[in-house]
Amino acid sequence: MSSKIINIQQLDFPWQTQDPFLFCAHHRDLYPAGDEQLGIPNHLKSGRNIGQDFMIKDGFRMYHGSHVPGFPYHPHRGFETITINKEGVVDHSDSLGGAGRFGAGDVQWMTAGKGILHSEMFPMLHDDKKNTLEIFQVWLNLPRVSKMVPPHFKMLWSEDVPVITHTNDSGNTTTVDLIAGMLGSYTSLEPTPNSWAAHPENEVLVATMKMDTGATYLLPKALSSEAKRTLYFYRGSKIEIDHTTVKENHSFEVKSTDDLDLKNTGDEPAYLLILQGKPINEPVAQHGPFVMNTQQEIREAFADYQQTQFGGWPWPEQEQVHDRNKGRFALHSDGREEVRS
Repeated sequence: MSSKIINIQQLDFPWQTQDPFLFCAHHRDLYPAGDEQLGIPNHLKSGRNIGQDFMIKDGFRMYHGSHVPGFPYHPHRGFETITINKEGVVDHSDSLGGAGRFGAGDVQWMTAGKGILHSEMFPMLHDDKKNTLEIFQVWLNLPRVSKMVPPHFKMLWSEDVPVITHTNDSGNTTTVDLIAGMLGSYTSLEPTPNSWAAHPENEVLVATMKMDTGATYLLPKALSSEAKRTLYFYRGSKIEIDHTTVKENHSFEVKSTDDLDLKNTGDEPAYLLILQGKPINEPVAQHGPFVMNTQQEIREAFADYQQTQFGGWPWPEQEQVHDRNKGRFALHSDGREEVRS
């Protein structure tokens, strides 16, 4: 194994991450054509543990949804979610009156802060063809000083996300979507203001990569030895990392202070996720959707939620979805609305 690779692990669900990240969930579901309510036709839901359906059957999962797949309203406190959409549609609704719909290439960055209720549903917009969905949800921790900041979300629209394209001498292309941080001479869009990623010295990097067959790419090093870097090879056949062959469905922690030679030696495109950052190095107390520093703070989070419901649920459905004909948009709690085609 290359001296630049610290360890290699087979991927499991959810993916293991390093501080400052908490975990990453990768969802790829081959949903069928939907019905009039943007959900799964009833005859395709038989044999499923509705409400807790995390097993692939007929190519897809319902997750916690009963009719529309996805995650009906649920609380969060003390961290951030970064939802990266690669294919399909996600509908967002929250307890502050915020809402949105985002599609392939878009990223939603949500700071839960002191507490928010939100839902993430996967509406079946197409009733005449399949509704394939592929997303990542990365949980990024907040430092103690930011755990109780006001909640909000930000959209990184696909048209604005920096894309790095490298074509080697053989004409094979690597494409990198830079979601957070710096990579060589490229800088991402700004993250949420209270994020650990908002401070460049923390060297947070979030990026996705697609490598054509035969493509090569030199991944630039981080600036300091404190940054931890992990690559997740989640789809393809095999790649070569600094002359070490790695097969699909593996993660590899690498030394962040070295440039890294990547080559797709497989017979199909290779897809990777890159997560990097300096650790927060604070105690982590987690219970379900709450991530704090102490167990007492976890108990306080549960008490606050029981008392306030983090603002309550202003939407008519727990599995809230938007109109079929609605395009990509983001409605923020201050009434500001972004509309994309």
